[in-house]
Amino acid sequence: MPRARSSPASRARRNKILTMAKGYVGGRSRTLKQAKETVEKGLCYAYRDRRARKRDFRRLWITRINAACRSNGLPYNRFIEGLKRAHVELDRKVLADISVADPGAFSQIVQQAKTALQS
Repeated sequence: MPRARSSPASRARRNKILTMAKGYVGGRSRTLKQAKETVEKGLCYAYRDRRARKRDFRRLWITRINAACRSNGLPYNRFIEGLKRAHVELDRKVLADISVADPGAFSQIVQQAKTALQS
């Protein structure tokens, strides 16, 4: 009886990796060994950067809010403290969007924070 080599499964496994390696340059998209290494590394980067993206956006939002706050005469940390005392529950993403899209509304929010700090 001939030995079964599970050829369809092996081919499918290899094709899966080569499909994931589409768009890579040179042998990285054509040879199995290089493609496997590159795809594995790419998946590691993707896993890592899904978490890093959240940190990067938070940094961006804080930078935008800080710039808008300082133009209204209040540093970022005092602004956040004032919002907490005023019971304003807007997250940093929304605050950053308001500061860019509608500076007038953002200055009103800063005034709310200032009044909450003074009382």
